Amino acid sequence: MKEASPVKFYFAKYFFLAFGVLQLLISGLLFIRQGHLPKGQFAAFVFFTLGLVFVSVFLLIATKIKRVAVGKKKLAIIDSYRTECYEWPDIKSIQFVPYFNLYRMKVRGRKGKIYFLPNQSTEAIYGLFPSGGFIDQKQNK
Repeated sequence: MKEASPVKFYFAKYFFLAFGVLQLLISGLLFIRQGHLPKGQFAAFVFFTLGLVFVSVFLLIATKIKRVAVGKKKLAIIDSYRTECYEWPDIKSIQFVPYFNLYRMKVRGRKGKIYFLPNQSTEAIYGLFPSGGFIDQKQNK
């Protein structure tokens, strides 16, 4: 079964949190060093707002990005404390999102979408998506 590297996965999952915390730290330093000046207060406010936006984006997407191992007959969704295995007929749809280099997947009987990274940037999953297409199990029936 093929899976994206852990470094790639954790970088994609925690990028917005790290960048948001960095913005919040910069805003704190600007406020401490130049808080008595109006320009310093404005710059600290801008960085603080950016930090809050990035942390909010992290909170929205962090639960949707999962580690997924893909095989020819099944998929495994890997969490830190459990692994869920699904057969290909259990997958409702799967779509490649080209600009973010992600796959979006819907599983039957499970709410929401799951986003996961491919194992290499140019490789399609076992030849399923030669042109970045869309597979929908309803259409196959």
